[in-house]
Amino acid sequence: MPRCELQPSHAGSLSERRGADRRRRVLRALWLGSFRRRRHGPRRAGEHAASAVDWHHPQWLAIAILIVAFSAGDALLTLALIDRGASEANPLMAPLVGGSVGVFAIVKIGLTAGSVIVLTQMASIRAFGRLPVGAVLYSAFVLYGVLLVYEVHLLNSV
Repeated sequence: MPRCELQPSHAGSLSERRGADRRRRVLRALWLGSFRRRRHGPRRAGEHAASAVDWHHPQWLAIAILIVAFSAGDALLTLALIDRGASEANPLMAPLVGGSVGVFAIVKIGLTAGSVIVLTQMASIRAFGRLPVGAVLYSAFVLYGVLLVYEVHLLNSV
């Protein structure tokens, strides 16, 4: 099978035609990519990968920010409740509460933010063939809201 290669004599003319290497200007590419998005949907019919889309609806940014803010609020309310004699109900976070407050907050908010980033990237995909991943984000938002209301109620009753 014949191989198609770029001949050295053409290499200079190719770079001269296109100007400077656009990959070297990362910040400019990020800035322009924010306003001139290219992939609003998959390019091919069977493409369902998370990387198939480089633009997401603004609602996902709002939900992501609110979930992370609710997580930070949950961390603060949890620490306030623990100061008043409560105990952490989450067995995975309980060992961290007894240690450094900073480590607890960083781990809690970091895990939440990392999860939200992954879920936002996959928001248009269906998990298990049926459940839209975006619904998981909305569910996390609602559950964190309910948790915050519950924790404020506990804080007022103690």
